[in-house]
Amino acid sequence: MSERESMDVDVLIVGGGPAGLCCAIQVMRDINAHNEAINKGDKEGSTFDEPMVVLIEKGNSVGAHGFSGGILVPKVLDKFFPDRSQWKFDMKTDVKEDVWSFLTESKRIPLLSPPGHSNKGHMIISLSQMTAWLASEAEALGVNIFPDFAGVEILYGEDMGVIGVRTGDKGIDKKGNKKANFEPGIDLLSKVTVFAEGPRGTLTKQLIKSKGLDQDCSHMVYSTGVKELWELPEGRSVPGTVEHSMGFPLGKDEFGGGFMYHLNNNQMTVGFVTSLDYRNPHTDPHLNLQKFKTHPRIATLLEGGKLLGYGAKVIPEGGWDSIPEIAGHGFMIVGDSAGFLNLPALKGIHLAMESGVLAAHSCFDVMLKEDASGDALAAYKSAIEEGFIGEELKQCRHFRQHFDGNFFSGLITAGIDMMSKGKIVLGAHTLKSDRDNLETIATYYAGQQVPEENFVFDGKLTFDKVTDIFHSGTQHEEDQPPHLLVGNHSICATKCVEEFGNPCVRFCPAGVYEMEENGDEGVKLKLNASNCVHCKTCDIKDPYENINWVPPEGGGGPSYGRL
Repeated sequence: MSERESMDVDVLIVGGGPAGLCCAIQVMRDINAHNEAINKGDKEGSTFDEPMVVLIEKGNSVGAHGFSGGILVPKVLDKFFPDRSQWKFDMKTDVKEDVWSFLTESKRIPLLSPPGHSNKGHMIISLSQMTAWLASEAEALGVNIFPDFAGVEILYGEDMGVIGVRTGDKGIDKKGNKKANFEPGIDLLSKVTVFAEGPRGTLTKQLIKSKGLDQDCSHMVYSTGVKELWELPEGRSVPGTVEHSMGFPLGKDEFGGGFMYHLNNNQMTVGFVTSLDYRNPHTDPHLNLQKFKTHPRIATLLEGGKLLGYGAKVIPEGGWDSIPEIAGHGFMIVGDSAGFLNLPALKGIHLAMESGVLAAHSCFDVMLKEDASGDALAAYKSAIEEGFIGEELKQCRHFRQHFDGNFFSGLITAGIDMMSKGKIVLGAHTLKSDRDNLETIATYYAGQQVPEENFVFDGKLTFDKVTDIFHSGTQHEEDQPPHLLVGNHSICATKCVEEFGNPCVRFCPAGVYEMEENGDEGVKLKLNASNCVHCKTCDIKDPYENINWVPPEGGGGPSYGRL
């Protein structure tokens, strides 16, 4: 029988995104500065001769799951690496022009950029490439990075403080039996654990629920961002141009919008963001992107181009009032896992990076003082609130609430709120969860005939989910237990069919969920788990809270590379 091994580490970071990597780099810099000061005699104490700073990443490499709209506010990275010639990732383009539009089905109406939304001085980047480079910098400093390792369980001490994480077993077949290549997961026992899993992280979700970290805040709400990378004909793209749009194909009761970011080398990303508080059970975020591309402005740009890549992820939109407690005995939560996103500016990468840096200072204090109590780690919470993260997010803390209803009235009240930097608050209220906003077919259509979806994918401009998934590089070991845990399959075949028409078939941007004929019994749910791009939409929007997303075997998932 295989025995589970354990490893003692000083600092454990779960997740290889910008928050986790900046945390790892800063911890090692703090340790090295401390050791240097001791060796020079400028400081009393002992050196840390073999520090164990460990980062685990569920992807097959750091950067494989890195995905973002891709606008970087570079001030944190500039502080980390002041010499930009050291930035060893190719896809980075300085923003030169902002373009805002309101779209009807066939028209484009130019708009002024919203307050606080200028992108000049920022960069269009590939988050996948940037995080891969940051990983190499972290390893050069001595950080131990373990890709292919998914955290599946939080380990607690006798006092219920977090003492580490268990990684997932490998080599388990679909029936739960051990295969010949079985490897048990490892218990990583740490003085302090930093959760940097991205939005709706599996362990973060467990931690928040078990400790009631969100009991005093509003629901976190999300959107699903779907994006494609295109190669355009020579001279078609204008590098450095950032285009955002509102309107088509969304209705007046829906929040979201489209974007096109013009990169160097005749490349452009085109994407669409659909907020998950939508009421219509027939909403499909992937289809919204395909419809968006049929607008004459976008179709003209893409004509004759080539699809290079595809991906999707959820975006935490709740704002300052939806952020849970981010520190406690033995743990801190950083980046998108905490919900650090400036929604009106549509930016969160710099906030994630800064939160990682601030958490790192507290990690070093834990090593120095041997104290990982909640009181000791409260310094991290104070640093977030008193620094630029708190400053940015407090000014727009009610932004999302303005659009919790009619989009056009939301534009007016949100504009007043933003111009006053949060001092004039109109309509502030507690947000409902995204799943609670979904209405049944009978309620939403109120006796009217449900319209049939007759959109045709042409394979040149618009693509079905299967084609897009191929371009995401997604792969999973087929013979493994499902990582999309459906609590009650009978709900899918009965109640959900009748009330909502199986919205999972539409809200999943990867075609994971499929309803197939089941003889005289009607239909049954078929899971195409190998399609999953780890976006977490299903975990958030399922109206019955019947789907629980957990990590697959480490190394599975998308391989974004350039997204």
